Amino acid sequence: MKKEIKSSVPADSEIILGILNDSKEILNRLYVTYFPMVLQLVLNNNGNEDDAKDIFQESVIILYNKVKTGNFELNSKLKTFIYSICRRLWLKRLNAQSKTVRNVQDFSDFLPVEDDLERHEEKDRQFAIMESALLQLGEPCKTIIEDYYMQNKSMQEICEKFGYTNADNAKTQKYKCLQRLKKLFFQA
Repeated sequence: MKKEIKSSVPADSEIILGILNDSKEILNRLYVTYFPMVLQLVLNNNGNEDDAKDIFQESVIILYNKVKTGNFELNSKLKTFIYSICRRLWLKRLNAQSKTVRNVQDFSDFLPVEDDLERHEEKDRQFAIMESALLQLGEPCKTIIEDYYMQNKSMQEICEKFGYTNADNAKTQKYKCLQRLKKLFFQA
């Protein structure tokens, strides 16, 4: 049996369990993992480090209270959830201070506005379905799709890898695989 090594970034489920069990270690790791993104958000939008600490602390309290109610469901990545809360809190604080901020600078890999949370969660759900469909696809289709769409390999490279007589035959096979993938995706 392999010994599992704890990564520096705790899994979302590990954090939720840690909060339920009042783990100070998990709260510390939560701070180390997610505070830097909140600090960057606040510093980039008329705030300072103390503001960021306040906002982050408020978001942790909100998360803690939601988890402790017992009916908390995480429908996105925890990172996205925390960022959304912090962004909303910071916008409220700026508004209360009457600072005119027309464009809060966001990181491209986070939600641009909290209203997009549902759309983001739907995309996460669809990506999970696609991942499942890709796993069900089987070989050689799974590898062909991954090589072409994820590894950006040419049809000629795929042709040579799988021993097709020419790139057109590989393209036909890719098309058939894509149709099977679509079928599996829409059945889910």
